[in-house]
Formats: sequence, structure tokens, C-alpha cells
Amino acid sequence: MSGEGRLTRYGLRFVALFYLAALLLLPIGVALVKTFDDGIGEVITQITKPDALHALKLSVITVLIAVPLNTIFGIAAAHVIVRTNFPLKWLIGAIIDMPFAVSPVVIGLSLILVYGTGGWFGADLAAQGIQIIFSTPGIVMAVIFVSLPFVAREVIPVMQEIGTDQETAAETLGASPWQTFYKITLPAIRWGVTYGIVLTTARALGEFGAVTVVSGNISGETQTLPLYVSKQFETFNSVGAYSASLILAILALGTLLFMNLLRRRED
Repeated sequence: MSGEGRLTRYGLRFVALFYLAALLLLPIGVALVKTFDDGIGEVITQITKPDALHALKLSVITVLIAVPLNTIFGIAAAHVIVRTNFPLKWLIGAIIDMPFAVSPVVIGLSLILVYGTGGWFGADLAAQGIQIIFSTPGIVMAVIFVSLPFVAREVIPVMQEIGTDQETAAETLGASPWQTFYKITLPAIRWGVTYGIVLTTARALGEFGAVTVVSGNISGETQTLPLYVSKQFETFNSVGAYSASLILAILALGTLLFMNLLRRRED
């Protein structure tokens, strides 16, 4: 390789690494250092406060509901888009991509217009003793909406790449549709599903805009961990905010680590 080509290659690497360091590594590193400014004891005190524990619990519950539902929907939607032919499947693709185009705040306002006390179904639901907005169901719905596309958009290209030869062969040999899916399709798309789950989990954990609108941001009741972080900054409790942010980072990194461990075991 010529000297000019080598210089260009190393220059591009430097730009990429500098970009990542400036936008990701440096801010995360500074936040980590700030978290322990007052010692680990203060961090433990902050993250064990009742409001912090409730916010963590609510975030985890939301993830445990939203991620499996979006995973099932994403696989089903990908199968419909890739494996079936009907005139309106483009519309399904457009609807799946809607959360990418619409602001999360607009999503939250839309849910209020439908399920709020003055919305289409809010009064009827309230008459039955069911509250959606400013409660856990509204938060879960908002998170499901904003994290809807990730599994589908990871699985669709994988399904397109693997084709239908193996599935057709299995059906020819007498396998049922469920057996074909479980033994042929699912193993082939497993890493697309895994990456989609990781992205969905990250978005569900970190969602702020839509949840702010539908939750009411009530401490100890409808406050998720990102909302708790924001509230701590607003009340000038920087250690509490950094400590809660550290928990969010640990959950996200734990998800990535778990995915990589699974991949190594299979390799």
C-alpha cells in the first residue's frame, strides 16, 4: 500500500475514534467519575432511596412487558412482510417505521387523546375502574410504541437473506408450519432477533419523551428511572442523578454482555 493510502486509512481511523471518544466515551467517563465524587457510600444511599428503587422497579417491569411483546410482534410482522404477498403489506412496513418518524412527545399526546379521561376510550375505561394515562399501563403502552420497530427491522433483512429453500424442504417432508418455524426459521434468524431485543431493551430503558407525557412524572408512583434522573437534576441532587444514570448504564451494558456471552457459547 502506498504512503498516501496508508495515511488516508489511519486518518479515517483517527477521525472515527475521536468522534466516538468525544461523543460517547468522554461524557460517560466524566459521569462515572462524578458519580463517586462523594464516595461509594453516598452512591449506595442514593440508589437505595424508596423513590429510586420504585423508579428502577417500574423501569424493569416496563421492559419485561414491552420487550417480549415487541419481539413476538416483530417476528410476526417480519414473517408477514417477507413471506407473504398481499397488496397492503407496504402499509404494515410504514406503520412499523412510524415511531422512527414521529416525535415521542407526539406519541404521548396521541395516547392521551385516545385513553385520557377526555379521550375516545378514557371515560368508558374510567367507568370500569381502569386507568391508562398517568399509570403503569400508559407507560407500558408508550414504551411499546416507541420501541416497536427494532426487532422487525433487524429480522426482515435476515429473512430475506436466508430465503425459503429450507422451509420449503421441511414442508415437503411433512413438517407442520409450527415445526418449520421452530426448527428451521427461528434458528436462522436468532441473531437478528437477539440484536433487535438488545435495541428494544435499550430504547425501553431510556425512553423519556413519551413516558413524561403519559406518566405525570409522580415520584414513587409513575416515575421511571430516566424521569427520576431528570427530577434529581432539577432538584440539584447531582449525585442522585449520576447514581441513577449509573444503574441505567449497568442495565444496558449487562444486556450487551449477556448477548455476547450467548454468541460465544454458540460459536
